[in-house]
Amino acid sequence: MLEHGGNLRRAAQRYGIALEQWLDVSTGVNPMSWCGIDVPRSAWTRLPEDDDGLLEAAQRYFGVPHVLPVAGSQAAIMHLPRLRAPGTVGVLVPSYAEHALRWREAGHVVAPLGLADCPSAIDSLDVLVLVNPNNPTGERMTRDQLLEWHARLAAHGGWLIVDEAFADADPSDSIVACTAREGLIALRSVGKFFGLAGARVGFVLAAQEFLDALGERLGPWTIAGPARFVAQHALADQPWQIAMRARLDAQCARLSSLLRRCGLAPAGGCSLFQWVPTTAAAAIHETLARTGILTRLFDAPSGVRFGLLGHDAEWERLEHALVAYRNLRS
Repeated sequence: MLEHGGNLRRAAQRYGIALEQWLDVSTGVNPMSWCGIDVPRSAWTRLPEDDDGLLEAAQRYFGVPHVLPVAGSQAAIMHLPRLRAPGTVGVLVPSYAEHALRWREAGHVVAPLGLADCPSAIDSLDVLVLVNPNNPTGERMTRDQLLEWHARLAAHGGWLIVDEAFADADPSDSIVACTAREGLIALRSVGKFFGLAGARVGFVLAAQEFLDALGERLGPWTIAGPARFVAQHALADQPWQIAMRARLDAQCARLSSLLRRCGLAPAGGCSLFQWVPTTAAAAIHETLARTGILTRLFDAPSGVRFGLLGHDAEWERLEHALVAYRNLRS
């Protein structure tokens, strides 16, 4: 299995620091999560039901009728490659590594692409998989650019898949409103913006025939009842969403400023993380880990991703550790 952020128990064992003493900025999950409702007992005792209101809440939230709730967007990532015959799949690099892995496992030829390579490569691809905003670099593609690429792919029966895991904080470039078009697929979840990663609730937005085929492959009861209940109410909470988008913008600016003051200027990011490419990535990650701060380390390209923090005491702790690292290196 691939390495992902959030492996706190492993870090606690490796560094000999108690689990509760860690500060985790490795995941890009909103630390100020939605938590506005108690789960009723019936959600635990009854089998999940498709007509419980989650689908309708998702349809209202995304503004489209064609939505398939799934057990986190990871469930879709693992099954999408099995819905078409093996071909050539372009995958943005660096990006969320599960995409390339799962297409390759299904027998497809995976072509790693930089963002600048995409326009010239599209006509030779059967599928193009992008993450927007990209993880970990924070690069963004405009909606018009994505729709142009989709049109070129669709002309020869190709697909454009856009993983929008980090798009909820700023959905201005989202393609969900256009996903009734054949071969245009968007992935979303409540994991990052809503801070509900543990619920494992995601959504696929695409033409209904495509969603029907994916739903048949996934089978019944893919999402637990309590998770469905929580996700439904989070999607419906518009006041929280509006306030959180403003709050995340402020926190993102705070993180970027802190990193710059400590000599680690971000080269990109979004409202939920900042990306610092540097040859010293391993040293930064290791130094912070020894103080109980977990970051997300990347090897190719070498860099560190920093997520947000929830409380002033956590910000002060991160700043103290970063200043100590800067003084150590100077």
